[in-house]
Amino acid sequence: MRKLLVSLSLVIALAGCASAPSGPVEVRLIAFNDLHGHLEAAPGLTLAWPDPAQPERTVRLNAGGAAYLAGAVQALRAGARHSLVLSSGDLIGATPLVSALFLHESTIDVMNRLGLDIAAPGNHEFDAGRAEFERLIGGGCRAREERAATVSCAFERHAGARFEHVAANIVTERGATLLAPSTTRDFDGVRVGFIGAVTRATPRLVSPSGVVGLRFTDEADAINAEAARLRAQGVEALVVLIHEGGEIGNQGSAAGWNDTACGNRRGPVFEIARRLSRDIDLVFTAHTHQGYRCVVDGVPILQATAFGRGLSVVDLVIDRRSGDVDRARSRHRNLPVFNSRSDPALRAAIVAAEPAPYAEALRGAQPVAAVAQRVAQYVAAAAPLAQRVVGRIGGNFERAAATDSSAGRLIADAQWLATRASERGGAQFALMNPGGVRADLRCAAAPCEVTYGEVFTMQPFGNRLTVMTLSGAELKQLLEDQQRPGRASPLFLIPSASLSYRWQAAAAHGSRVQDLRIGGRPWRADESYRFTVNSFLAEGGDGMSLLAQGRDRLDAGLDLEALIAHLASTPVPDPTPRIALAP
Repeated sequence: MRKLLVSLSLVIALAGCASAPSGPVEVRLIAFNDLHGHLEAAPGLTLAWPDPAQPERTVRLNAGGAAYLAGAVQALRAGARHSLVLSSGDLIGATPLVSALFLHESTIDVMNRLGLDIAAPGNHEFDAGRAEFERLIGGGCRAREERAATVSCAFERHAGARFEHVAANIVTERGATLLAPSTTRDFDGVRVGFIGAVTRATPRLVSPSGVVGLRFTDEADAINAEAARLRAQGVEALVVLIHEGGEIGNQGSAAGWNDTACGNRRGPVFEIARRLSRDIDLVFTAHTHQGYRCVVDGVPILQATAFGRGLSVVDLVIDRRSGDVDRARSRHRNLPVFNSRSDPALRAAIVAAEPAPYAEALRGAQPVAAVAQRVAQYVAAAAPLAQRVVGRIGGNFERAAATDSSAGRLIADAQWLATRASERGGAQFALMNPGGVRADLRCAAAPCEVTYGEVFTMQPFGNRLTVMTLSGAELKQLLEDQQRPGRASPLFLIPSASLSYRWQAAAAHGSRVQDLRIGGRPWRADESYRFTVNSFLAEGGDGMSLLAQGRDRLDAGLDLEALIAHLASTPVPDPTPRIALAP
């Protein structure tokens, strides 16, 4: 009997040795960024892509939609034993009505159903302030505000995020990080660390009152400190999710987002990457809504455009003994998210050009019915408000412009007209931040009806209007500060029709604003001027700190209400720039 037991033990031991894992561990990471609550597969969601018939020209590929994003994720996960789904920020904020009407609970709900695992927050996660961000991820209903159209817990109590949020560089007043700085996952005994960070410019990009008590520290320093802590715990494979981005010189080329050379790369994230620990193996970026796949000093740095139109896929190969990433054997690719509007011929040509494992996933991806049904529920609930006609336009209002876009002029004019009467504030002009203009209003054959949903998508932040006073000297300083010393290019505030000037780009700071006119008259340094901005700017947002010093403030209602009132007049695009650029 003893011999039999020994023999059996030997057989079991040998069998265990035979089945013990060997070779590297492979982990597929599937990432997206800057979703901004784009849950629907809208006609306007497109990607630039080379025309298969004429590669030198670009065509538009319809892409995106949460059900199709979920389908692409599902297909990619099916092709890998180990996988995770990641987001590098701005899941919410600056969204269409289907997200904002439900206080972005709809987007968190859909991301839970999609299977998101880990996310870094973006600056837009703080648009409504720290407390509201914490409620969104923690769960619970928000009390209804008087006259507010928004709906909390539309179908059931908001459950919060079932995925982790990580950020190493958001520090509270107590000196701790607001969120876990990192998290780890174990794959066949090998641990992989995921470190989060958000742009340290966040306090300038959101209303300052919403992030009181929080410090957004240097991204590279915070990431490196957390990387050292994880390394001390034996974690060798390290991935960064950072809500900061850059641009590449060939971004105008549709093929540029998979060109690993990344000619003329520039922007904050590449400066941050240059300072990162050599222990970092991979960086997923965001914020600039660009598509790129760069390899810098052997480290892949990726971004997958925005709005759920693309995915960054990385197949990490990890040495089982050392636990470190084998960078030479790991693979990565940016892929489009096809939807039902994607041109079949263009789709087939794209799939044919992709490496085999990714081509197979693209070919087999199908929209996820459960996600589609949930999105449809939210769309149906929002439809009565979204489809309500609120005005008309007499042409296209677009954001693309070097200075003051026609879309920005439309909003600035609406805010000025809503506040110029003495009982409404007596504003002489209005200034609008370009980042607050989130979509175009298009009109194929004027006049065109405009719906509440379209207007909301154009101006989704729910800011209030503030009328304030500055002296002429202060106003001149404000406009000069649109390009402070050290800033490569100006960030122009868009003026209403009652303000104009010439910008002398070659002049020194303090002398660039010339021929400044208000109401057709030359400005005077010693005169007081009443004007209107939104509440984000009024607190000094976008770095316009001088606006926080504005005097005799008056609350003049919601910005969206002012725009809707202006649309009753069927405005036509103003082709005349209000900021004349001079070399």
